Amino acid sequence: MTELLPLPGLRHVPAADAPQNRKEFTSDQEVRWCPGCGDYAVLAAVQGFLPELGLKRENIVFVSGIGCSSRFPYYLDTYGMHSIHGRAPAIATGLATTREDLSVWVVTGDGDALSIGGNHLIHALRRNVNMTILLFNNRIYGLTKGQYSPTSEPGKVTKSTPMGSLDNPFNPVSLALGAEGTFVARTVDSDRKHLTSVLSAAAAHRGTSLVEIYQNCPIFNDGAFDAIKDNESRSEAIIPLAHGEPIRFGRDRQLGVVRDRFTGGVRIEENPSDADVLVHDAHAADPTTAFALSRLTDSGVLAHAAIGIFRQVEASTYDDQARDQIATARAGTTDTRTALAGLLASGDTWDVV
Repeated sequence: MTELLPLPGLRHVPAADAPQNRKEFTSDQEVRWCPGCGDYAVLAAVQGFLPELGLKRENIVFVSGIGCSSRFPYYLDTYGMHSIHGRAPAIATGLATTREDLSVWVVTGDGDALSIGGNHLIHALRRNVNMTILLFNNRIYGLTKGQYSPTSEPGKVTKSTPMGSLDNPFNPVSLALGAEGTFVARTVDSDRKHLTSVLSAAAAHRGTSLVEIYQNCPIFNDGAFDAIKDNESRSEAIIPLAHGEPIRFGRDRQLGVVRDRFTGGVRIEENPSDADVLVHDAHAADPTTAFALSRLTDSGVLAHAAIGIFRQVEASTYDDQARDQIATARAGTTDTRTALAGLLASGDTWDVV
């Protein structure tokens, strides 16, 4: 029997006893999304990818909030929790901190994560908790029937904005990089190969991984990502990011990303010299350049959108450090209760009589 070992980022999670397949990770629940929904493609990719982790199903947990994407835990034969609106990262933080034997995943949407769940998301990122967050972005509220969301483009006409949205949308990747997320990536629901490769890298990362997935809603926001999916336009629209590779794109690779010497940022230039084209460094400690690359993604029809891993760096994790503190508190006495009682009674305390 071939020994299966967890990925490096999951070193505390027990390995499976034998190779597994997609069927073992597929639940008996009927999948219920609208015909043509991009969630089907993401589910298929995740079900096919999970066996590659080499983990026992009982040591994997998916936590979701509220929204179409949040049905995900029902369709996977792992542990899961369909939690409350926007709170999935907070619940996942508790799980990751108390159970180092779990591979913790969060499935959320642009409304769930960036509206009511905005603070939970950024604090999970800044703490660098061991979890993988899949943020499905269809730029609309799908479950509640087509209201504008925090990622809808300006002027978007919806049921809740009949004269057009006045809000400036979030760029989820920019937001994650601003919170200094240690792994931040973007991929597309219909590109199975790229999606799987990004998921593999995210799962191997020790700390918080955030993967934004552009996901089409055929009922309430169909065609939101046509520019990066259409064969005629995708070569000009997608800015591919690969660590160590020059950032060139276009039908004839005639477009490139270069440093803007005046602003210190980056810009797209036609027919730049090889010497001027920026070489992507996802492992740079400073997230400034990664943030600048995220700003190349426009908030309108996505004439340009950077796709790939923006940042992938190592840093200490909240849950590992929390467990170390608990172990230190328990040290020095064989009676754990005495040690913890002493810790709780130290400092400023009051006796209530």
